[in-house]
Amino acid sequence: MPVLTRLVPSPVFVEIRPGALDALGGILADQRLSASGRIAVAISNGSGSLLRARLEPALPGADWYSVEDGSLDSAVRLADEIRGGVHGGHYDTVVALGGGKIIDVAKYAAARIGLPLVSVPTNLAHDGICSPVSTLDNDGGRGSYGVPSPIGIVIDLDVILGAPPRFVAAGLGDIVSNISACADWELSHAETGEPVDGLAVAMARSAGENLLRHPGNLQDRGFLTALAEALVLSGIAMNIAGSTRPSSGACHEISHALDVLYPKRSAQHGEQVGLGAAFASFLRGERELTGLIVERLAHHGLPVTAAQIGFTEAEFTEAVHYAPNTRPGRFTILEHLDLSPSAIRDAYADYVQAVNS
Repeated sequence: MPVLTRLVPSPVFVEIRPGALDALGGILADQRLSASGRIAVAISNGSGSLLRARLEPALPGADWYSVEDGSLDSAVRLADEIRGGVHGGHYDTVVALGGGKIIDVAKYAAARIGLPLVSVPTNLAHDGICSPVSTLDNDGGRGSYGVPSPIGIVIDLDVILGAPPRFVAAGLGDIVSNISACADWELSHAETGEPVDGLAVAMARSAGENLLRHPGNLQDRGFLTALAEALVLSGIAMNIAGSTRPSSGACHEISHALDVLYPKRSAQHGEQVGLGAAFASFLRGERELTGLIVERLAHHGLPVTAAQIGFTEAEFTEAVHYAPNTRPGRFTILEHLDLSPSAIRDAYADYVQAVNS
């Protein structure tokens, strides 16, 4: 008998609305995640610590743990601190309150100690708020670690409206890059026979297409809701695929290369992958899509050329040439074309001319 359905791994609950943060304790109790209120809250020294005073009265059973940075060492240290905490590690759940780095650290720590994690982002910089991956700095630069995805997502639109606009706009770049990533996946299927999960592609690409054509801006609650929902869908798509394939192609290879080659100069992840998606689409000959991506990125103040994030043409060329080394075994337009540095430089010059025309 054929299998007629399949289980789709996804968060147990997603709350996206104004004022959601103030209802956090009630949400955890209603979802039977923490009726006792005994939770470990991981916070940053920035946005998370500013919200602590507001939340502490409503979460009397919580213990608070500060996270210094987005490194693997910090994630291991957080796991050890929670395990040896006031309640001897006997918490109902871990709550990650802060930006992407804090959420990635907390996802890894929660996995290490076997606790569910609730993601409470204070900005919408990338799809890590729901993804089954923690991206952490390590001695070798930066690595991606597979972890269980968050069991719940709580996004307070009032908090997001107060976030630095750059950290919200970056999320648009990450989501729009899904369109390029899915095109790379389908290219790999045609050229190498790599299996493609149609459901994962449908979710990831739909999320990107929706934001590509959304008329709103960063102060529009409707736009922020659409962006938050798209980031969640992108994370679920990765869960379905069992890898980052629906959200990571040449766009992310280029971004990872910039991180490796210029670690002290790299920009926001979403800024880099948005630019990477535009250039990868140009390399695939998709001129109309390239124009749409460039227009939408520029509309939200995101970079569309390497110069706008502080890199020369030569540096960007080097990064694109190095990019396939960041994901060995992954086939994208970069592996397909296998361009020489001079060919990359010429293609990028043509791209910049098209952008500026």
